[in-house]
Amino acid sequence: MASRCTGVFRALSRPTTYSRCSRIATTSRCLATSTEASSTSTPPPPPAKTSNDVLVSRIVDDISGLTLLQASDLVSLLKSRLNIQEIAMPAASAAPAALASAASADEPVQEKPKEKTIFNVKLESFDAGAKPKIIREVKALVPNLTLIDAKKFVESLPKVLKENLPKEDADKLKKTFEALGAVVTLD
Repeated sequence: MASRCTGVFRALSRPTTYSRCSRIATTSRCLATSTEASSTSTPPPPPAKTSNDVLVSRIVDDISGLTLLQASDLVSLLKSRLNIQEIAMPAASAAPAALASAASADEPVQEKPKEKTIFNVKLESFDAGAKPKIIREVKALVPNLTLIDAKKFVESLPKVLKENLPKEDADKLKKTFEALGAVVTLD
């Protein structure tokens, strides 16, 4: 305890060699009240382009003083008075599709169904003589299953063996179980 206190007292009793003012002047960060900050301020932005027409300048000044709600009202009133119609701007990706559909308006549109790439492998049924082989294959397929759990799994058909498999893996699994005498479907 005494050693902790003496260390604190020594740290507090050390004289500081820098005064606060000299630290401000030597650091890279300058306070807004220091003389360096006021001398190196950023230049003001360039003035906006002005029109020689006094009427246009006055309108610009009046519009820039409006709130957003007032500006929105102004836009809607100008559209109604000048008979300006709303034009829906197409999305960037929709424009080529619209052109393609307009060009082939005479031809019937045939949509290609998307090919399914992810499958669930479902065990529907099996031959009675192949039951032990299928139980062993299920146990090997699902590593946390015990032999008893695999037997219960096989006896409570139909059940999903694996979910979200790519097409190649699902086909391999289906062929393996069909070779053992099981009926497997891909969903």
